Amino acid sequence: MAATAPFPAGATLADVGEFELIGALTRHFEQGEQVLVGPGDDAAVLRVRTGHVVVSTDLMVEGRHFRREWSSAEDVGHRAAAQNLSDINAMGGRATSLTIGLAAPADLEAQWALDFARGFADECALVGASVVGGDLTRADQVVVAVTVLGACTVSPVLRSGARPGEVLALHGRQGWAAGGLAVLGRGFRSPRVLVEAYRRPAPPYAAGLVAAEAGATSMIDVSDGLLAEAGHLAAASGVAIDVRRGAFEVPEPLHAVGAALGADPLSFVLSGGDDHALLATFDPAAVPDGWAVIGEVLEPADGAAPAVTVDGAPYDGPTGWTHF
Repeated sequence: MAATAPFPAGATLADVGEFELIGALTRHFEQGEQVLVGPGDDAAVLRVRTGHVVVSTDLMVEGRHFRREWSSAEDVGHRAAAQNLSDINAMGGRATSLTIGLAAPADLEAQWALDFARGFADECALVGASVVGGDLTRADQVVVAVTVLGACTVSPVLRSGARPGEVLALHGRQGWAAGGLAVLGRGFRSPRVLVEAYRRPAPPYAAGLVAAEAGATSMIDVSDGLLAEAGHLAAASGVAIDVRRGAFEVPEPLHAVGAALGADPLSFVLSGGDDHALLATFDPAAVPDGWAVIGEVLEPADGAAPAVTVDGAPYDGPTGWTHF
């Protein structure tokens, strides 16, 4: 249920005005101890402790990354925060602060923006991160631009450290959001568990630091597809990666969607994104609890470029999402 709004029911952004809306939005964002100056000045001021500062930026565009008829404003807020918090997680760090740029049509109800802010703030609270500023402007559709800052207390885990002889491991649910998107794209709303997984990801926020401390040699979050992300690790590290089909336990809801749509349920796992699971490489003896080994790191074939195979052969399906 939507929280009580400071504006009349049905009031649009044009009715409310920029600065009244900004004032209402910022009341959703509690400030952590790392924030010296939060929203309201020309820039935020943050306390930086020892370690490495890590920064990432992501965009969400209405009609491209989400549809308002498929997801509530709170859902969009959760997703926008999750995809950014997950990027810091994939470096072995913890997100501390975020800024939001929100562009929206003048006739968008102000309550939508407030609900978005609440969902965003609730997701950030899962890791103790604060929204410290942002910007608001008019556009023909909703566009969300988020920058996240975080800290690594150990050396950041890059994509480029995988070596032959290591294993590829996965932490977090994978393929659920892709199944939910396939269901929504056909005009259905069930299995509900998959639809909700698409609307609100559940990244394994605690797993990134655990992996870094255990000696992960490379890591990435699965935002655009498991095989596509494994390909990024392979290319950055100059290795080959082989993924094993038999390593995955495909959940029953994905079997149901696959049967209904005439699709291989494993394809959602191999090529799906938006769950923001973590993919990492480890020495075989150093894989932490909770991580499932799904493949191996190999030397590239003679004269061949780094590549990803499935059970030793090229994969003939889509490997993930592409933006262009």
